Amino acid sequence: MVNDKADKQRAVEILAAAFENNRSVNAVVRQDRYRQERIRFLMSYAIDMAALSGAAFLSEDRKACAVLSYSHLKKPFLRSARLDLRLVIRSIGISGIARTLQREKLIAAVKPKTAMAYLWFIGTDPRSQRGGAGSKLLREVLEVTDAQRLPVYLETSVWENVKWYGRFGFEIYRELQPGYTLYCLKRVPVND
Repeated sequence: MVNDKADKQRAVEILAAAFENNRSVNAVVRQDRYRQERIRFLMSYAIDMAALSGAAFLSEDRKACAVLSYSHLKKPFLRSARLDLRLVIRSIGISGIARTLQREKLIAAVKPKTAMAYLWFIGTDPRSQRGGAGSKLLREVLEVTDAQRLPVYLETSVWENVKWYGRFGFEIYRELQPGYTLYCLKRVPVND
């Protein structure tokens, strides 16, 4: 779990590096000379939001990170609104609000209105990819969601990730086209 400032800093580092060239992330953040800083802020925002209504996981070896949001947990309005405003200013930009809201509306329209764990981000330090850290962390996250009897939903714009998630029981339930292909995946909880 992300427990302190050092853990959060490491988690942001991992996620920002892992998603630096991700099409879906780059469709949201403002594309200028501060793009990398904006991606870092997006990851920091996700971890802060997870602290309100989810969980952020950091692997024991500090090479992988995952961010979950629980649909059935209510976020404190003022705190989440403040975080949202900072995200707009520091990451998305005023000009990107409409595009980002349109993308989120598209996703929300296909996501079921039920209690679920939403796997917002999972990433491995690029220097450690293909070493099993991400797979080990995903197994740990799925153990938690299985114990909670919650389905897990996510989106990815990377076809190779669809195959990887498939190894853990995820299936495509919808494909969206917000200017690129966005694969919507789900996994039902495994009963003991």
